[in-house]
Amino acid sequence: MRYPEQLIGIMRQDLTAHGVEETRTPEAVEAALAPGSGTVLMIVNSVCGCAAGKARPGVVKALQESEVKPDKAVTVFAGADVEAVTRVRELLVGYPPSSPSFALFQDGKPVYMMHRFQIEGRNAEAIANDLKSAFATFGAKQMQ
Repeated sequence: MRYPEQLIGIMRQDLTAHGVEETRTPEAVEAALAPGSGTVLMIVNSVCGCAAGKARPGVVKALQESEVKPDKAVTVFAGADVEAVTRVRELLVGYPPSSPSFALFQDGKPVYMMHRFQIEGRNAEAIANDLKSAFATFGAKQMQ
């Protein structure tokens, strides 16, 4: 059973209000992560407390504060965008499923992943710092 939209709508807006694009279908995931797409941050959103208090605030902070950013940031919602999440997980070969989580893709290939276990027990600031380091390491673009 999928989460009802009236329950998760505000959780989606925690990201979309900050410019993160939803990829709610496998086709949207494919388009966002196509070869030649540059550096893309894929956010697997979730209803859990660590998503609300740590993951979403951490990624927003990283996107707002980082001098180096991915070309775009996109999201799928675990338990709601079921087929889209399945497609993301198929593309994350070698990485176990995790929600919430963050993955950086370069031209459609995964190069970095932050799993739930790396989010739980940490604060948004620490998560943002790790993401900012990943942006710098994996070739995201310098903001002017």
